[in-house]
Amino acid sequence: MKFSYQFAVVPALLLLAGCSSVQRDTPLQVWDDMKHQQKFKAQAPVVGIFDDGRSNRLLPEDTVSRDGYRDNSPYNTGLENGMYVGKNPVPVTLELLEQGQTKFNIYCSPCHDQTGMGHGIVPTHVPTWQPSNLTEDRVVQFADGDIFNVITNGRRTMPSYQYQVVIADRWAIVAYVRALQRAAHSKPDEVPAGTTIAALK
Repeated sequence: MKFSYQFAVVPALLLLAGCSSVQRDTPLQVWDDMKHQQKFKAQAPVVGIFDDGRSNRLLPEDTVSRDGYRDNSPYNTGLENGMYVGKNPVPVTLELLEQGQTKFNIYCSPCHDQTGMGHGIVPTHVPTWQPSNLTEDRVVQFADGDIFNVITNGRRTMPSYQYQVVIADRWAIVAYVRALQRAAHSKPDEVPAGTTIAALK
């Protein structure tokens, strides 16, 4: 008499149907998994190790995170002797302007648009939110350190971008904003003689 696999499959399916991913009892463990290890849980008391019985330890005095430390140089703060730095501390090169253009188009153009005039997609959808025109005379008169400070800390309705944009990219954006301002206020007779459209791209 041949054995029918159908009679074996049906009980197996019924057995599997009773399994659930939700386990209310501690499963039988042959080998300890990672839940069983020597560790301190946050805010849990510790007996016999530290005098104060706390698992969370305070940092030693005068400890500074290596990644979080920034000196008070003009490059890191945009300030010098309590005043905004007048000139970008990073030499302006074509590579810096290209870097600034890339970051500006990513982080700034949604509000200020790619020309910097404040006609981005955000104010189109939220008319009460009107970004500054970065090419107007008021902003042209800003010190480079002032623009850096606005990017870092925000101002009025503009939020801070210090966590999205690293310091090097902020200075690159400042340089590119200056290029946008120059383009907005330049005159045809300021273009060097013999310059072609292809050379300006």
